[in-house]
Formats: sequence, structure tokens, C-alpha cells
Amino acid sequence: MNDDSLVGAEWFKSTRSSGNSECVEVAFLDRGMVGVRDSKNPTGPALVFAPGEWDAFTAGVADREFNRPA
Repeated sequence: MNDDSLVGAEWFKSTRSSGNSECVEVAFLDRGMVGVRDSKNPTGPALVFAPGEWDAFTAGVADREFNRPA
């Protein structure tokens, strides 16, 4: 996916965001793709996930796969 896919994207933060600037923003793009960027750097690079990649990532978050070891 090229940079043109992010033009006009509607970015949003989680409703659980505390409102500070240390968040990620997400945009749902064409063909089911999902963009993710750092809210502190909105003109910087963004990650773009294919639909299956996004599903696997969000399932991993829900299953706590990315939690730091205690």
C-alpha cells in the first residue's frame, strides 16, 4: 500500500484514551486495511496492517500476549 492510501484517512483514538498526547491513532482504510500512527507525530510514518494481520494483532492484545513479564 502506498502513501496515497493514507490521504484523507480519518484517524481516531480509543475511547479509553486519557486524552494526553501519548496515544496511538487508528484509521480504517480501503480494502479492509488499517493504519496506526503515533498521535504525537501525526505527519510521521504509519504502520499499515492487512485485515488478517490486524485481526491477529487485536486478538493478541485481547489475549494479553504482549504484556510485559512480571
